[in-house]
Amino acid sequence: MKPILYIITGANGHLASTIIRYLSQENCVIRGLILPGEENQDSDNVHYFKGDVTKPSSLLEIFSGIREYEVIVIHAAGMISIEDKITPALYNTNVNGTKNIIRFCQAYKVKRLVYISSVHAIEEGDHISVIREVNTFSTEKVTGAYAKTKAKASQAVMDAVRDGLDAVVVHPSGILGPLDNGKNHITQFIQLYLSGKLPAGVTGGYDFVDVRDVAQGCIAAAKDGEKGEAYILSNRYVTIKGLLEYMRLATNGKKKICLPLKLAKWFVPVFAWSAKQKNQRALYTKYALYTMDSNSHFSHDKATRKLGYSPRDIKDSIKDTILYLKTGSYVL
Repeated sequence: MKPILYIITGANGHLASTIIRYLSQENCVIRGLILPGEENQDSDNVHYFKGDVTKPSSLLEIFSGIREYEVIVIHAAGMISIEDKITPALYNTNVNGTKNIIRFCQAYKVKRLVYISSVHAIEEGDHISVIREVNTFSTEKVTGAYAKTKAKASQAVMDAVRDGLDAVVVHPSGILGPLDNGKNHITQFIQLYLSGKLPAGVTGGYDFVDVRDVAQGCIAAAKDGEKGEAYILSNRYVTIKGLLEYMRLATNGKKKICLPLKLAKWFVPVFAWSAKQKNQRALYTKYALYTMDSNSHFSHDKATRKLGYSPRDIKDSIKDTILYLKTGSYVL
């Protein structure tokens, strides 16, 4: 039996690096793809390669010498955006980058591709519908630049399945948790609260899920998922007010008011201007506020039933994230 090799793109990202932490405890070989300007340290069974999913020639090295292995590719590389417009970089990374990975998986006859999509790629329907997995995706039925690129890429994966590729798609909801230092928007939100620089929250909320649970769900999909199937890796709906209360309890901190969404939407240009003056990323954009008011009733029943997926209490995720940000300590 051939040894197992995992090729993981976006290896320095929040989710991919957590997946690597779990897989490094198994009897397998791991190759992580990081961008040319990034660094990471090899370990016993983890080796990093530099490349860019938007540049096919740069992927040759990480795919070289893999014939002796049973290869599973976990494609986690992507750009997250809370903006309205699709930029060339966003489309090139999320859509063309995914198509490049598909081509390499087909050319090298890998055992399986796991594509990490997003719940945003699925049509949300009305505000009371329960959102479940689908096997076709449309850019016309989703809102926002990120959602449209993820829908386009997810459909490319499903088209490749029909052409014979063994692939599964996973759809995480809003990821939070330890092992991130501010690239994640929710981590940024928590950091602003801890520093006392968060002026207020907003009404509304979303389905938030711990990065560690999503990582384990991705690994389970790689091992036990069914070819051509999709799996939602969500948790439960939590209001922003609820997140703030969990933060307050974990830190004995101050309560924060939550602006009504309608009022917050009026202030989007002000939020953007203020962030620009501080050379920061805007926390409340038009699309971010839209998301806080969108249908967030995602069902992870299928992943629970088929993959043994069982997300932890989000209150514990907030507590662990704050501990990590303060001390660097974490528990997988």
